[in-house]
Amino acid sequence: MNAAFLITPKSEIKFVYDHWTMRQALEKMEHYRYSAIPILSKKGKYVGTLTEGDLLWELKNHDSLDFKEIEDIPLKDIPRYRDISPISINVEIEDIMATSLSHNFVPIVDDFDIFIGLIKRREIISYLLDLRKRDHAESI
Repeated sequence: MNAAFLITPKSEIKFVYDHWTMRQALEKMEHYRYSAIPILSKKGKYVGTLTEGDLLWELKNHDSLDFKEIEDIPLKDIPRYRDISPISINVEIEDIMATSLSHNFVPIVDDFDIFIGLIKRREIISYLLDLRKRDHAESI
């Protein structure tokens, strides 16, 4: 089964742009209480995933950095510890399960590598639970 029916579209997703500053990203993540957020380019391509840890390590590596100075650090200059690789919209749901084991979401891109949304781990779990219920009902 194609995973497209599980996707949360880009219009419903909170994300940051790679030209934004560290402060803008930090404030957005704080507002929505996110521990990770997708990063997009100006053209809408998926760049990677920014995590709280990435921001923390950047602060740690700048001994004299204060909150005001993070307005001058663009996200593209912040090293990311572990990006979540995007998956094509044409992928089968079985192929995204491995990624969802270690991440809360799986970024989805179209054939031109444009970010179109993501699939949340809870959607995958719900889908699998529904499958199990259906199989159980059919076996009775």
